[in-house]
Amino acid sequence: MSHPLQHGNKKSSPLTGRLWQSGLILSAASFVVGLGNFAFQAIIGHQLQASGEYGLVNTTLGYVGFLGLPLLVATTAITHYIARYDFHGDDARLQGLLAGCQKFLIRLTIVGSLIAILLAKPLSAFLHFRTSLTIAALACVLAGLWGGLATALCQGLAWFKQLALISLVGVILRLLFGWVIVGNFSTAEWAVLASTAAVLANLILLFWKKDLIRQIKPVSPWSQDFVRFLIVATAVMGGSYCFTQGDLLVAQRYFSKSELDAYASAGVFARALPMTVAPLLTVLFTHRSTAHTGDALREQLKLIGLYATGLICGSVGLLLLRKFCLQMIAHNSPEAEAMICPLAVTMVSVGLLQALGMWALASRWVKIALLYGGLGLVYWLTLFVLGKSPAKLLETMPIAAGIMFGLIFIVWVAAMRQPVKHQTNKPITF
Repeated sequence: MSHPLQHGNKKSSPLTGRLWQSGLILSAASFVVGLGNFAFQAIIGHQLQASGEYGLVNTTLGYVGFLGLPLLVATTAITHYIARYDFHGDDARLQGLLAGCQKFLIRLTIVGSLIAILLAKPLSAFLHFRTSLTIAALACVLAGLWGGLATALCQGLAWFKQLALISLVGVILRLLFGWVIVGNFSTAEWAVLASTAAVLANLILLFWKKDLIRQIKPVSPWSQDFVRFLIVATAVMGGSYCFTQGDLLVAQRYFSKSELDAYASAGVFARALPMTVAPLLTVLFTHRSTAHTGDALREQLKLIGLYATGLICGSVGLLLLRKFCLQMIAHNSPEAEAMICPLAVTMVSVGLLQALGMWALASRWVKIALLYGGLGLVYWLTLFVLGKSPAKLLETMPIAAGIMFGLIFIVWVAAMRQPVKHQTNKPITF
């Protein structure tokens, strides 16, 4: 069955007028959520005083992110696939495609859950996680996979206000769980399960159930273009994970308990730098998936400039306040304080890498997106080979991340200088 879905380049995308508003709303919510996550770290930091427990919470959450990659890839692909077309005035077709994407995501979530169950034990043994922590991580992964269905739909429909609300409620649930439950059961397992409780915030979408689920014949999203984009999304999301969280698994495998506590304490704040401004990338990705030229391009460049400014200012602020930050989570050791500087420098490069990777993904620059994923894998493997102690890892990360950013930036500039190829209104066949 064929449906002539027209690309929305004749007029400004419906998202264009709301770009800055959406970015500011989601960023403001993210700032509050970031403060809430710091509060959560402060709560568990004071409660988990046994050596290695605090570090285990953060490395386990990194492990959870690794097992949740399949749905993140699918979410990104569907977000692009829905947002890239102009569905304005054709609600029936949009709902049909959403229904088709829902079926795909449900099947993928089931498969992803089975894969997570199968991989949990061997990966945990390789990374030296204890059995009880592996079970807690698996529960968190399974809950996250099903909760990710809501995120996929919100992003695809550009429901940034709903995303902001879910994020705020989620962090409130996480704080309550950390304060009440972890306060009574002071182990890493219960702190990890706090993220499972936060997934319940997705139930808010039941208020918009009629807008999400309608009795309509599903339209299959499968096409050659969709498959190609799934491959590219795998490269970009996989590369982003390697750049932002891959070092946590390296630390989990090689570091002692005391070293892990110090490294995780410093990493909590350094890793927050790109995470705090990440909503700007969500808005940028959705918007660039619909328009690439003219006023839209200028707005996108402003948005990426705002992202870079926030990233750099945040890193400077962290360096100035590093002692105070570590005192908040009750892990203000000299080792952790010394680790913040190289980690902050690394995360600035990593954040800029993410921005260019998402730009390439939304622009459908296949070769650059694949290069980004390949460099992410090389970066992660380099850390595994060279980073067998905190000193070696922290020496390697800023240099490797800087080199990777330089390579991607050169290629990105070259691509931006190429003449834009105007999209045609050729039908997309499902």
